[in-house]
Amino acid sequence: MKKYGIIGYPLGHSLSKEFFNRKFEREGLDCVYENFELSHINLFPQLIKKEKSLIGLNVTLPYKVDVIQYLDKLDHEARDAGAVNVVKIDIKGGRRSLKGFNSDIFGFVESLRPILHAGISSALILGTGGASKAVAIGLKRLNIGYRFVSRTPGKDIQGYPELTEKVIRQNLLIINSTPVGMFPDIGQSPPIPYQFLTEEHLLFDLVYNPAETIFLQKGLERGSQIKNGLEMLELQAVRSWEIWNDKIME
Repeated sequence: MKKYGIIGYPLGHSLSKEFFNRKFEREGLDCVYENFELSHINLFPQLIKKEKSLIGLNVTLPYKVDVIQYLDKLDHEARDAGAVNVVKIDIKGGRRSLKGFNSDIFGFVESLRPILHAGISSALILGTGGASKAVAIGLKRLNIGYRFVSRTPGKDIQGYPELTEKVIRQNLLIINSTPVGMFPDIGQSPPIPYQFLTEEHLLFDLVYNPAETIFLQKGLERGSQIKNGLEMLELQAVRSWEIWNDKIME
């Protein structure tokens, strides 16, 4: 039996296990997908050593960047993003080789593209973690400019207090790439000035559990278009499967 899984901490919000095991059952595949909660990324080598039948992993918060140090290779997208959410495990010459990929870029672009309107030329990316890096590359591919926003501002990173009415009006696409509002802390939302949102705004939340976060609810209250991260999850999961099974060109 082929074994796949996901690493992260915590994993109570993740739907990946359900998605893949439904797929395996539906298609009659002799495979299993498991959650591997790691309280620290330094437990990763121990997991790889223990799970000898493991041939593919997804990587979620908070390890999309930290996992790179344990990998043998990166594909060009993962290298450009500086973040990995897919690990392919090969056995060559009796040795296991781990290569990192980033399917979040594909999932984000293909989920966002159909709902873009002509007025969107620039965006705000809330957060600066591993997921935000994939979002930034995706926006470049869509020819959309962007600014990073964080609770800890720095070079080329704005702080939330800098989000004036003018900034919000200039950036009609706002993407939450943070875990704020994710189950179980569903009562939270990024501290942006929601009162300046308009019907021209599009709010995209990478969070998919719950389906409608406070971030998205506040957008709806202002008439903004919204979308959660469920389709992105499904698209990147399909891409993960293709990577693990050599069904796409690297």
